[in-house]
Amino acid sequence: MDKNRILQDKRFVGIKAFEKKIWLSSPSMYKEEIFYVKEAIETNWVSTVGENINELEKMVAEYLGMKYSVALSCGTAALHMCMKLAAEQINPGAKPGNSLAGQKVFCSDMTFDASVNPVVYEGGEPIFIDTEVETWNMDPEALEKAFEMYPDVKLVVLAHLYGVPAKMDEIAAICKKHGALLIEDAAEAMGARYDGATVSGMCGSFGDYCAVSFNGNKIVTGSAGGMFVTNNKEDADKVRKWSTQSREAAPWYEHEELGYNYRMSNIIAGIARGNMLHIDEHIRLKKAIYERYKEGLKDLPITMNPFESKSSPNYWLSCLLIDEGAMCQQVRGEKDYLYVSEPGKSCPMEILDALSAFNAEGRPIWKPMHLQPIYRMNSFVTVEGNGRGRTNAYIKGSGVDVGADIFRRGLCLPSDNKMMPEQQDRIIEIIHGCFR
Repeated sequence: MDKNRILQDKRFVGIKAFEKKIWLSSPSMYKEEIFYVKEAIETNWVSTVGENINELEKMVAEYLGMKYSVALSCGTAALHMCMKLAAEQINPGAKPGNSLAGQKVFCSDMTFDASVNPVVYEGGEPIFIDTEVETWNMDPEALEKAFEMYPDVKLVVLAHLYGVPAKMDEIAAICKKHGALLIEDAAEAMGARYDGATVSGMCGSFGDYCAVSFNGNKIVTGSAGGMFVTNNKEDADKVRKWSTQSREAAPWYEHEELGYNYRMSNIIAGIARGNMLHIDEHIRLKKAIYERYKEGLKDLPITMNPFESKSSPNYWLSCLLIDEGAMCQQVRGEKDYLYVSEPGKSCPMEILDALSAFNAEGRPIWKPMHLQPIYRMNSFVTVEGNGRGRTNAYIKGSGVDVGADIFRRGLCLPSDNKMMPEQQDRIIEIIHGCFR
């Protein structure tokens, strides 16, 4: 990116760079976080036990309408614990660290790889399910096709993308029909709600095993941390034990099964405990950002990241998708990219370069897992069936790949809830400039 060239481009005349960076989604801190952290330090509860952990677990379970939650070091740790519990059900007797050996697992394709890696931690084989256009989440039709192809699969890992609930009515029904367990990755969707015909509640309450995240850029943050959520006391107790190195009830350190150092710090819990008090405010601010983008960009050939009427998203990140006919030429390799500016057109990398030049942070859409080098040999299922090698030089329109198309044409916009309306107006002006 040539920053000076972009700043001097006549399409952006009169637009000033931000003196202070506009972030994609940074933490918002309040007096409560300081109070709880200070209290933990003053009482010397600075380990992986303490009042902040206890209270945060209660708060999250109550907020999600669940009975139990276990505070862990990160959302990935929570997903790993979900995976171990599921493996006990579908692959009993398997060895720890290889508990999914010989098991294929259906996974959301367009997501962060933390959704998928725990499958591999336990020796399983991820099979990626394509995305649908109405919510950008796992496509129920492709999931049903996957069960036709792999009828023995008994585990599905679903991620809600960018705070938008997936089509839970359909997905829950398909899992039930095929006797499959559902792991719900609600890392991006804390506070989002789905009210369908057969499924209703908060994201993080739909799965047989559920995980949320308190990473630094999430809707609620502890700077780090995650939570395992369940209605099953036995499962909660197992995760609590596993996450503290599986220590047995003995006066010395006794270990009969493999354990992990996954418990949350009481300091981190203090931050998340205070931040949790502001979740509704954060969602309100994020929604206002989304609606301002939607109004301010309505004259451009783009659409915002979508959601169904059944859903109440948390609007974690506002994203846009450029219309096919308005895409300028763009190519991307593993690390590098190239595009050609065209009047009336733009592309994700051009917009991201422009935002960066003006000191604002955007991000590409999650690159689908089936396109990642580490998983390029794994199976990928679309509504047509096998998604690998489906293009045909002699048949126009062959080879459906919704996730790859959204990745090619989409981007995440600056969505920081501390961004002022006048700052967002400037970002909207920069995006308009890209299409001039």
